[in-house]
Amino acid sequence: MSDEGKTYGMMASFKTTGAVMQAAEKVRDEGFKHWDVISPFPIHGMDGAMGITRSKVPIFTLIGGATGFFGGNLMIWYMNAYDYAIPVGGKPMFSPMYAFPVSYELTILLAAFGAIIGMLLMNRLPMHYHPAMKHDAVDRASNDRFFIVIESSDPRFDEKTTTALLERIGGSDVTKIED
Repeated sequence: MSDEGKTYGMMASFKTTGAVMQAAEKVRDEGFKHWDVISPFPIHGMDGAMGITRSKVPIFTLIGGATGFFGGNLMIWYMNAYDYAIPVGGKPMFSPMYAFPVSYELTILLAAFGAIIGMLLMNRLPMHYHPAMKHDAVDRASNDRFFIVIESSDPRFDEKTTTALLERIGGSDVTKIED
């Protein structure tokens, strides 16, 4: 049994935003699906260069908001018309007008919870550790370097061809990252 850990992927360093943007487009065009760009700041257009689709967090938010609205109305109906019905002055046992404040507040509350839960799930958080952080040069990603990390879980990953690709697209310091 060897001392080496399981290979997480390959990482290459780039010096400019233009270089990492072009490299990301080439990695995307090669058909890789499990890879990431590490940058000291957000790069406008990088999501398009990486082929990232629109986030699914708004769906979680919509589901949470709809659950809050209909849950609030159901709660008010249950309490006023079924569980503890008190007929007062000919008023209806349930009216959406009277249920609105509770439904409105529950809509906002559960939509916020849906957004937070969706964000955590879609970003695979909390992630307390990432194998790329083992690499000595990754500290420069908070200052003046950009990195592309291609994961070994990608179906197209092969250590030799991935290394050759990263070198061909302008990456320097191409390194194997262990898990």
